Amino acid sequence: MSARPVIVTRPAREAVQWVADLRAVGLDAVALPLIVIEPALDAEPLRAAWRRLEDYAALMFVSAAAVEHFFGHRDLASSGEAMAGRRFWATGPGTTRALLRAGVLPEAIDAPPPDATRFDSEALWERVQAQVATGVRVLIVRGGDEAGNPTGRDWLANEIDAAGGERDTVVAYRRLPPLFDVGQHQLAIDGAQGRAIWLFSSSEAIANLQRAMPGTAWHAASAVATHARIGEAARAAGFGALRVCTPLRDALIASIESLA
Repeated sequence: MSARPVIVTRPAREAVQWVADLRAVGLDAVALPLIVIEPALDAEPLRAAWRRLEDYAALMFVSAAAVEHFFGHRDLASSGEAMAGRRFWATGPGTTRALLRAGVLPEAIDAPPPDATRFDSEALWERVQAQVATGVRVLIVRGGDEAGNPTGRDWLANEIDAAGGERDTVVAYRRLPPLFDVGQHQLAIDGAQGRAIWLFSSSEAIANLQRAMPGTAWHAASAVATHARIGEAARAAGFGALRVCTPLRDALIASIESLA
C-alpha cells in the first residue's frame, strides 16, 4: 500500500465516505475539502420548482448535493404524486445513491451503468437522449457560485436545446472556495511537496486549490484525477505526476498505488 497519505478533496460530506472506503483497503486517506457546499441564498425558486414539477418530463441532477438540497424543499404531502411519471437523471453512482435515499424509485432513474468507463454529461446523454424531443421539458438542478449564479458546464443543456427540448435551471446550493486552517494549510504544503497524493474529482477543486495557495509550485506534486478533463486541469496547474482513472474503487486504488 501507498506510504504517502491520500488527500481526498471532495466536499466535506462526500469526503467522509471516500476517506472511509480508502482506509478500509489500507490507504492512509485524509479529507481536505476544496469545495464548500452551502444552501442557496433564496429557497423560493426551489419551492417553485416543486410546485410545477409536473411540467417536466425529466429532472437532471449534477451531483448528490443537488439531490439533497433540492429534495430538502419538497412538500411531503404532495411530492409523491408530482414525482410520478417523471424521469430522474444522474451523472454517476453518487448522485444515483442520493436519489434512492431521497425516495426515488430505481426504475425512474437514468444514469450511466455502474461499470461505465466515465461518469459525466456525455455518458448520461447517451442514455437519455431518446427521451428528448420537441417541446419536452427538462429541469436541470445544479450548483451556483457564492452569489447564487449557476455554475458548471452547459454541455447537456445545449444538447437538450439542439434536440428541440425545453429546459429550465434551478440553483439548489452554492459552491464556495475553502478557507484553510493551520492544519489544512500544512497538509496542502505536504501535497505540493510530494509528501502526499492528491485525489481530484473536480476541476473546480484544482482551481480553488491554486487560489488558496497562490505562488505554489506543483511540479513535485502527485495526483489522481477521476476524469480526463480534470487531468487536463491538473496538468495545466503543473502537477508533476498524474494518473487519470474512473471514480470506481478498484481503479482508484490501482492508480494511487501506481504513484507509490
